[in-house]
Amino acid sequence: MEITLELRLPGDSTSVPAARRLLDASLAALGVDETICGDIELMLTEACTNVIRHARAGDDYTVRATIVDERCEIRVIDSGQGVDAQALEAAGAPAELTAESGRGLQIMRALADDVRFHTFPDRGSLVALEKHLSYRKDSIGSRMTTPDLSTSGPADRPPNGRDPRA
Repeated sequence: MEITLELRLPGDSTSVPAARRLLDASLAALGVDETICGDIELMLTEACTNVIRHARAGDDYTVRATIVDERCEIRVIDSGQGVDAQALEAAGAPAELTAESGRGLQIMRALADDVRFHTFPDRGSLVALEKHLSYRKDSIGSRMTTPDLSTSGPADRPPNGRDPRA
């Protein structure tokens, strides 16, 4: 199973809830565990908010979410000046727990299985987040990612080795 959702959004705060709701609806329809949906929702919110906070007026951005079996990758791509990806990676000093800003990177790192930053000078930046998915039992997602062994295998094939369904 592979599902890709791509959104091109204006660089203003009203776009964040729209992106979050669309991805959340897709994950819920597949039957992704609610805790994981919540983690992904918060990761996406932080990534989009950072893009908007550092964007120039009129810049837009793209959110691309790809679900492949039991993995979700989110890429948030801006079209601005680009940020120093190495500086972001080095920014490991935790913000104060009571701080009103500066905790987004910490949150993304705490919730994602993998976080990567790339910069393309004068063309934009990319934040890539990955999260392992688990599905509720008997959900669409669990049925689409678990092979149905009852209908395939050597017992279903005649002695000549050809699959009669082909």
